Amino acid sequence: MAAQIPESDQIKQFKEFLGTYNKLTETCFLDCVKDFTTREVKPEEVNLMQQWTILWESPGKKRKKDLRKGEKR
Repeated sequence: MAAQIPESDQIKQFKEFLGTYNKLTETCFLDCVKDFTTREVKPEEVNLMQQWTILWESPGKKRKKDLRKGEKR
């Protein structure tokens, strides 16, 4: 039987997850969304969002800086 994680640790992990998620969504939105004149999501925006998600999950911070500069993968 697996050991139970104390409630205080569960809360801490959840807060860390929410902080990471909020940072990802804010950064991605600010870097990826370029056009507010239409409700349509442009293919370039979708591509950037997908790249951000992949890069955010990777351990390398350099890649994130490269994406911010507009470099393509």
